[in-house]
Amino acid sequence: MVKVIAEQLSADDIVHRANKVSYYEGQDGRVRSEMTITDDKGRVRHRQMIILRKDMSETDALENNAYRDEQKLYVYFIHPADVNKMGFLVWKKLTTDDERWLYLPALDLIKRIAATDKRTSFVGSDFYYEDISGRNVDEDHHELIETTDNYYIIKNTPKDPSSVEFSNYKMYVHKETYIPVQVEYYDKKGNQYRVAKTLKVDTIQGHPTVTKASMENLKTGGKTVMEYDEVKYDIGLTDDIFSERYLRNPPQQFLY
Repeated sequence: MVKVIAEQLSADDIVHRANKVSYYEGQDGRVRSEMTITDDKGRVRHRQMIILRKDMSETDALENNAYRDEQKLYVYFIHPADVNKMGFLVWKKLTTDDERWLYLPALDLIKRIAATDKRTSFVGSDFYYEDISGRNVDEDHHELIETTDNYYIIKNTPKDPSSVEFSNYKMYVHKETYIPVQVEYYDKKGNQYRVAKTLKVDTIQGHPTVTKASMENLKTGGKTVMEYDEVKYDIGLTDDIFSERYLRNPPQQFLY
């Protein structure tokens, strides 16, 4: 019966399930992440950070996409010294542009990140700001182009091509967990130029959770690997944490 129901899913249904498992599991969450950035010459840099997330929705239900509401993210950098105490804040919106702020402690400056910058490098890595917070599923047309034994293959085409640098991206969504195990981005000439991969998945508090992922830039030769540990869901984060005030005064009780 489950298999029959799964085969009847539309492309939009699959995309929403993938979106939920990737960005909305639990009502809130905390994770410690280590980022390893390798350039085309083999030079390596590291970033360590804590990521806090709170959903504004009061349910995880998929019916009528009820799980999906505004969401807030707080990223606090702890290593190395040049990014220590730097903060990144996101208020994800449904019908308007997300709001993003970056706190630079050396200058004691809170910098607003323009909506046009969401597809630029996140702190020098091969991930974009939008990769970290998640792309709004309403910004793309979704088409189920193939179904294999293990994956749904979805082609996503931007509704506003002028707003992004890609022409489309293809997602390989695992049938059982709905985790996108690979995402391929194609430029305006149809050439593949970025590839995101899920490298490890663990079940945490009943939620299939990506604990290792990578992003490779095929044009620059750069690659970034993200490893996640100390993952916790439903820890009782409060709304006030996700404010400009806490960029300067981090919520220590949730960071260490």
